[in-house]
Amino acid sequence: MATAPPLILASTSRYRRALLERLQLPFEALAPGVEETWLAGEAPAGRARRLALAKARAVAERYPEAVVIGSDQVAVCGSTLLDKPGDAARCREQLLSLTGREARFVTAVAVLCVARGVVDEFCDTTVVTFRRFGADEVARYVDRDQPWDCAGGFRGESLGVALFERVESSDPTGLVGLPLIRLAASLRALGHSVP
Repeated sequence: MATAPPLILASTSRYRRALLERLQLPFEALAPGVEETWLAGEAPAGRARRLALAKARAVAERYPEAVVIGSDQVAVCGSTLLDKPGDAARCREQLLSLTGREARFVTAVAVLCVARGVVDEFCDTTVVTFRRFGADEVARYVDRDQPWDCAGGFRGESLGVALFERVESSDPTGLVGLPLIRLAASLRALGHSVP
C-alpha cells in the first residue's frame, strides 16, 4: 500500500490519546458523541464491544476514507460495575470495596475503514487482584493521584499500581484503555508503519 489512510481516534480520553501517541503515528482525536448507557441484561464484554463499535462508526460515517479507532472499557468486581467515580468521596468508597478482591477490566476496540470495507474488532481482559488496604491508605492515594476520571477509581500506570497484589494480562496497555499490541497489528495490516 503506497499511502496509509488518515488515522482518527474516536475518543476524548486523554489516556487513550497518550497510549496511541506511543505508536508515533500521526492521528487526530475526535469526540464520537455516543451515549454510553448500560442496556438491561448486557454483559460487560458485550457492552464494551457495542460501545467501541458505536464510537468508531459515529466518526467513520463522517470520515469514510480514514482508519477510525473506537474503544470502550468496562470494569466489574463480581457483578458490580466499577464506573468512573467522578469525585474523591465516591472514589474512596469504590476503592475500599475492592480491598482484597479481584476486578476484571474488559477493553474492546473497533478499527474501521469504511472505504476499504474493514471492520476489525477485538477485546482484551485484564484481571487485577487488589491487596488489602485501609481507609487511610485509600485517602492518601486518592489525594495524591486524583483518579476519579478512571474506571475503577485508580490509575494503574501511575501510583495506583501500589494498590495491586497481582495483574494478569496479555497486554498491559489494555488496563489503561487501549491494548496497543493487537492494535499495532491491525494498523500494520492497514498500511501504517508501526515498527
